[in-house]
Amino acid sequence: MSAPAPLLALASPGWLWLLVPVAALLVAYLLAQRRRSTYAVRFATLPMLERLVPKRPAWRRHVPAALLLLAFAVLAVAAARPQVDTQVPRERATVIVTVDVSLSMQATDVDPDRLTAAREAAKRFIQGLPAGFNVGVVEFAGAAAVLSEPGPDHAKAIAALDRLELAEGTAIGDGVLTSLAQIKALGDQSTTDADGNPSEPVPAQIVLLSDGTNTVGSSIDEAVAAAVDDDVPVSTIAYGTPSGTVVVGGETVPVPVDQPSLDALARATGGTGYSAETAAQLDQVYDDIQSSIGYRTEPRDVTPYAVALALLVGLVAAGLSLRWFSRLP
Repeated sequence: MSAPAPLLALASPGWLWLLVPVAALLVAYLLAQRRRSTYAVRFATLPMLERLVPKRPAWRRHVPAALLLLAFAVLAVAAARPQVDTQVPRERATVIVTVDVSLSMQATDVDPDRLTAAREAAKRFIQGLPAGFNVGVVEFAGAAAVLSEPGPDHAKAIAALDRLELAEGTAIGDGVLTSLAQIKALGDQSTTDADGNPSEPVPAQIVLLSDGTNTVGSSIDEAVAAAVDDDVPVSTIAYGTPSGTVVVGGETVPVPVDQPSLDALARATGGTGYSAETAAQLDQVYDDIQSSIGYRTEPRDVTPYAVALALLVGLVAAGLSLRWFSRLP
C-alpha cells in the first residue's frame, strides 16, 4: 500500500517566512523582560520592591503577550494556505467483481463452503456501492466468462452471482484480462458527454477473489502488464485457510490459499492485497474495499479556519490583558 498522505499540507509554504519576524518579536520580548528584571534589582532593594509593587502571579503578565505571539504565528501559517485531506464520495466509478469458481472453492474450511460464503459477501458488497457506480461480474476457472456486463443495474449484477458454477482450472490471468476488456468496452461507450464533448475518464477497479494459483490460460505477468497499461488497479482477496481440502475422485486433496501470488498481483497493479479466512473477515475486507473505491481524497483549504483561530486567540489575549491589567497588550 502507498504511504498515507500528510494530515496537513501548505499550498504556499513560502509564506512561512512570516514566522521569522514573529520569532524575532519573541526574542525581543524575552530580552525586554530580562532588562526589566535587571533594572528593578539595580535601583531598588528587594524589601522596597515588595512594598511598592502589588503582589500578583508573575505568570499572568506573560499570558497576553504569549497569546498575541501565538495569534501572529497562526496568521503566518494561514498566509501559507493550509489544506487538509478530506474524503469526498465518488459520483461514478466502474467495479468488476471477479470470482474464482475453480473446484478448490468447494472446500468447507469456510462455512458452509468457500464459494457460497464468497457469493453472499459479494452480494452485500455490491449492495453497498453507490447507485451511480457501474458494476459487472466475471467468473473464472479453466476460462473466464462474463456473467454481467458492467452497468448501473446493481440488482442484475447481484442476480448474476447466483449463476456462479464450479469448474476445473484456475485462470486468474484470463479473469483479469476479461475484466479489463469489459472496463474498456464501457469506456469506449462513454468517451463523450451529452453535448458530444470528451468526457472525463471514469475510474475503474477490479476486485478479484481467489484461493489458488494460476494454472491455465494467460500468465499473471500478462495480466499485470495489461492492467498497468490500462491504469486499472486489481485488488485481490486471498480467501480460505491453509488447511482447506477438497475430495476429488474419492481422494482428499489439500487446497491451501496462495496469498503471496495474489498479493504480488495486487501490488504490481497498484491495488491492495487482502486475506480472509472466515465469512466475517471477508465481509470486513469488502467493507474496506468499498470505502476505498467509494471515496476520493481531495485537499480542502482551511485558511478561513486558521484566520478565525488567530482572531479568537488575539481577542482572548486582549480580554485577559484588560481584565488583569486594565490595558491592551
